Amino acid sequence: MLSAADNDLLTQVNPGTPMGGLMREFWVPAIRSDELAEPDGAPLRIRLLCENLIAFRTTSGRVGIMQSVCAHRGASLFFARNEEEGLRCIYHGWKFDLDGNCVEMPGELPENQGYKDKVKALTYPTVEWNGIIWVYMGPRGTPPPLPDLEPNVVDGEISMQMVNANWLQLIENNMDTTHIGFLRFGAVDPDSSADWVDRRHGFRWMLEDRAPRFLVHDLPSGAAYAAYRDAGDDAYYYRIMMYHFPFFTQSPANNIQNGCSYVALVPLDNTHTVQWWLSTDKGRPGWPENVMALLPNTTDWLGRFRPQVRMENDMEIDREAQKYDRTWVGYSGISKIPDQDRGIVESQGPVQDRSIEHLAGSDAMVIKVRKLLMDAVTAHRVHGTLPGGVDNPALYRQRSGGVTLPKDVDVWEATEAMRSVFMG
Repeated sequence: MLSAADNDLLTQVNPGTPMGGLMREFWVPAIRSDELAEPDGAPLRIRLLCENLIAFRTTSGRVGIMQSVCAHRGASLFFARNEEEGLRCIYHGWKFDLDGNCVEMPGELPENQGYKDKVKALTYPTVEWNGIIWVYMGPRGTPPPLPDLEPNVVDGEISMQMVNANWLQLIENNMDTTHIGFLRFGAVDPDSSADWVDRRHGFRWMLEDRAPRFLVHDLPSGAAYAAYRDAGDDAYYYRIMMYHFPFFTQSPANNIQNGCSYVALVPLDNTHTVQWWLSTDKGRPGWPENVMALLPNTTDWLGRFRPQVRMENDMEIDREAQKYDRTWVGYSGISKIPDQDRGIVESQGPVQDRSIEHLAGSDAMVIKVRKLLMDAVTAHRVHGTLPGGVDNPALYRQRSGGVTLPKDVDVWEATEAMRSVFMG
């Protein structure tokens, strides 16, 4: 369990908080490129790390991210005219360029025009890379390099959903392999479903042994686990998962030799998170956007990538299926896999109260990553020390997934070459 103070330390990302300060040292995926499709198009409301911001694409195609209100009298820049490389507030016509400089004050007399040189709106640097607009909200004049996420480097698949819960709950759910045998496949009998089970690498071992053993491993960018089960007399089936600072996970869902996937759990604020799925496997049939319906986006701060299946409709749980269905729908009664995870995470509350939990052996990775985050926040706050991934993008050149190995080999040595494949 965590004390209330430690829970706040790890979950709160407002400006000025320890975790908020640490996160702002990293680049943050903010917007899909197609959300700002047209130069001089309509500005977009976005919220990131508890800050309300306005995003826009300029006449030349560059992307700006600016404070949400005009520096003059606080009118919303969502209503601004996006024109000629800047935003013009419709209240008094003040115009701000991509860097936040006030370049025009048309309502002021000539003798007052010099005042514009003293007015500057808050803006953040952006980089657009293979369908994602990244933003740097930290203190450096020159931002660090972008992380080498293989799916982003090679122009992979992108899918998104908004979750009404704190970012750390999603991180911890993604690090939990034990729940796969229950929430996902608790109703599946491996013998009666032999053909279906045997088509997926390792599924039989995972369903025959629902209590894996864990090896937790330090990484320069975070941590990893290898959860293993017997795979016959002389082998283990391993599911290798990775966590990377500050909010990246790599699940063990795929065969480690077949491709690379990342999930970014980006805090919009302390109770809402956007989950980015990134994969080198374009057009994958089971990819979230192919199985998860979204509501139409709105212009609200929290109006993007909202699932249709929601807590307001009880995640559309089917109690009959929960009792009698023998596929992945059974046991949970929730028909889509992304909705199963999101439903559980949101059921923990907007910010989970970790002072009442009771962690067990299967929570080894959760315990490890909480300590990593606690140590990193403290080191950053007290000494200004940064995790290695801030300035070394190559640390993210990793792959995760399932693999079967002889029992007498060291899993980390045996998979080092597989895990370090990088197509960039």
